[in-house]
Amino acid sequence: MAMEDNKPWALISEVGEQDYFKEVTHITKQHFQIICYKDFIQNPQLHGPKIQAMFVWYYPKPEPWLLSLLPSLKVVANGGVGIDHLDVPYINSLGVKVTNTPDVVTDATADMALGLLLASARKIVEGHHIAVNPKTTYIPQSLMGVEVAGSTMGIIGMGRIGCKIAQRGKGFDMKILYHNRNRRSVEDEQALGASYCENMDDLLKESDFVVLAVNLTPETTDLISHRELSLMKRTATLVNVSRGLVVDQDALVKALQSGTIHAAALDVTHPEPLPRDHPLLSLPNVLITPQVGTNTYTTTRKMVQKMVENAVAAVKGQPVPNEVKPN
Repeated sequence: MAMEDNKPWALISEVGEQDYFKEVTHITKQHFQIICYKDFIQNPQLHGPKIQAMFVWYYPKPEPWLLSLLPSLKVVANGGVGIDHLDVPYINSLGVKVTNTPDVVTDATADMALGLLLASARKIVEGHHIAVNPKTTYIPQSLMGVEVAGSTMGIIGMGRIGCKIAQRGKGFDMKILYHNRNRRSVEDEQALGASYCENMDDLLKESDFVVLAVNLTPETTDLISHRELSLMKRTATLVNVSRGLVVDQDALVKALQSGTIHAAALDVTHPEPLPRDHPLLSLPNVLITPQVGTNTYTTTRKMVQKMVENAVAAVKGQPVPNEVKPN
C-alpha cells in the first residue's frame, strides 16, 4: 500500500467499452494511481492538486477550464500521432509538456489504408451482404470490382505512414506516385518504387487510387475540395486515413453523386460519427469505418506503453522520448 501511495496520480478518460480497454489499464497502473474523468469531475478540488499526468485517449480534451483545475500537471500524454485537437502552445505556456506516440501506429494505419482500398475496389462489403442475405438465390454478375494489381496509387503525405502504405502497394504491383512537402531521398524512392510529383495536381490526374496520409494543419484543411476532385479520374477512388477535415465533405458528396469520381473509402469523417442523416452514409459508392486505423490489440498495447513511458519521463523531469513542440 505504501508503494501504491508513492505513485504519481494520472487522469484518464474511462475504463470500459468507450475508451481504455481493461486489458491495458494494468500498464498504466504499474506506474500511476489513476482516476477516471467521471470520478475526478465529481470533486475536482480534492483530486486536482494531486494529478501530474493526463492521458488523452479521444477525451478528456485538455481545455483551459480543465487545465486550471490541475495545478500540479506536468504532462499531457496523447494516444496516437495527431495532435490537432491539442493547443500545444497554450499547454506549454502552463509549463506542461505534450507527447504523442508516432511510431507505434504506423503499421496498423497503413494496413487500414490498404484494407479500405481493397475492400472498396473489390466490393467486399457488398459481396458479404449478398452472401449472407437469406433471400440470396444467385450471385449477380454486376458485382464487378476494380483491378488493384497494376493500377496507380497516389499517396499524399509521405511520412512514416505514407511510406508504409507505399511499401504495401508495391507488394500489390501498383505503380506508386507521391506528393509531399519535402521530397524523400533517392534511396527511399528506389526502395519503395515511388515517383515524386512536385505538383499535387499531376498526382490527382494520374492516380487510380488517391490515398491521404497527411497531418491536419491549417494548410491541409480542405486540401481535397471541388477543384481537386474534378482533376481526378472518373474511375478513381479516394481513400482517407488522415483526418476528416482534410476533405471538403460537401464537395465529396457532390463528386460521388455526379460521377466525378468513382468511389470513396474513409476511416475518418467530420464529425465522428457523422449525423445519421448525412448523405455520405447513404451513397452506394462510399465505404466508411469509424476511425479504427490504429485499433488492433498489438498497437493499442504499444500506444499505452509509449504514453506511459512519455508521462513517467516528464513527471521525473527526464528527457521525454516523444515530446511534441509547437511549430
